[in-house]
Amino acid sequence: MIHDAQMDYYGTKLATCSSDRSLKIFDVQSGQQTLLADLRGHEGPVWQVAWSHPIYNSLLASCGYDRRVIIWKETNGIWSKLHECSNHDSSVNSICWAPHEFGLMLACGSSDGSISIVSSTCDGTWEMKKINNAHTIGCNAVSWGPAIHPGALLEPSGGHKTVKKFVSGGCDNLIKIWREDDGQWVEEQKLEGHSDWVRDVAWAPSVGLPKSVIASCSQDCRVIIWMNDGKSGSWEPQILHKFNDVVWHVSWSITGNILAVSGGDNKVSMWKETLDGRWVCISDVNRGQGQVKEALTEATAS
Repeated sequence: MIHDAQMDYYGTKLATCSSDRSLKIFDVQSGQQTLLADLRGHEGPVWQVAWSHPIYNSLLASCGYDRRVIIWKETNGIWSKLHECSNHDSSVNSICWAPHEFGLMLACGSSDGSISIVSSTCDGTWEMKKINNAHTIGCNAVSWGPAIHPGALLEPSGGHKTVKKFVSGGCDNLIKIWREDDGQWVEEQKLEGHSDWVRDVAWAPSVGLPKSVIASCSQDCRVIIWMNDGKSGSWEPQILHKFNDVVWHVSWSITGNILAVSGGDNKVSMWKETLDGRWVCISDVNRGQGQVKEALTEATAS
């Protein structure tokens, strides 16, 4: 079973990971698929892969059931293991690279309930900070907030100061916002809205958007959109849709205005917010082409 597939920054390479303990990297340029590497280093199913920003060259992180996080590096077309973390007591379920403005930093969520932040230091070594008991029973997903908060581009120069934040979701049905404060990670807010395990969270890119937006999905078959206008400080929930089966993943477009949703119903759908605040499905793999065009027309008109 293939558990994850991720394109690199330029969309020319595809990384996949599987229950067969391997990672595979393909060149997907010009409509062709060429296997570039078959990486072996995990001793159990590999759950997720994540590409770093190209400013740090070709780096790929992976996490798995064997409690490991491995960072791989490409040098002259050859992939090798750059660093390995074995600091968790159970399966590592999710990894996410921070925005490149924060440096080379990776968040890792584990079934042991903790979240670790692994970062590269100036001398080439790696350091790790751990948030213990972040989620009861276990953490299923992590996602970094953008480096520039909404509206910062319109503020005076002082408004460009960045604050490191990320969001996590867990088996306690909770979503939590974490903030770095004097070198330590503290819980900023706790969001309650799901009635079952939170399977994925995704913080939307905010450049050009007037608010912060987070999407979450759960075994309760719902996707919730959380919005923060930066004024009241609170996150307002809005149910995107109630699906017919568990929802496994949510993912934002690079502009942060289209959300892709996939779940146990074997469907992938894309959603967009209209000007009047409604979320409409603009694409569904099970729909006919005419219905897709109709939905797109409706979204554009609204």
